[in-house]
Amino acid sequence: MDKLTKELHAFLVTMGLNPLVVDPQVEHYMEHLLHLLLPEDEEAMTHYYGLFGEAQLGLGEIAQRLHLDQETAMERIDQCVRKLAVTPEWQMIKELLKKK
Repeated sequence: MDKLTKELHAFLVTMGLNPLVVDPQVEHYMEHLLHLLLPEDEEAMTHYYGLFGEAQLGLGEIAQRLHLDQETAMERIDQCVRKLAVTPEWQMIKELLKKK
């Protein structure tokens, strides 16, 4: 995982585990960021990290929903994180986080 991807992954983990530490405006921006993904990938990411009040699901259940094996599902989630990490939208959110 490269630096950009690690930063986004770490933020998503924090956001899922401690949603109250994330400013509502940033949460709103993150919802829009995830809308850049295909709906099934957005759902997988939401459930993998437990975002926006959704239950965090295990990789097996996510893989089953995607009709994939667990390894392929994890690769797909990793690809989604990478895809979002390089967007201008995430870079803007990251700069906003630095100011708070």
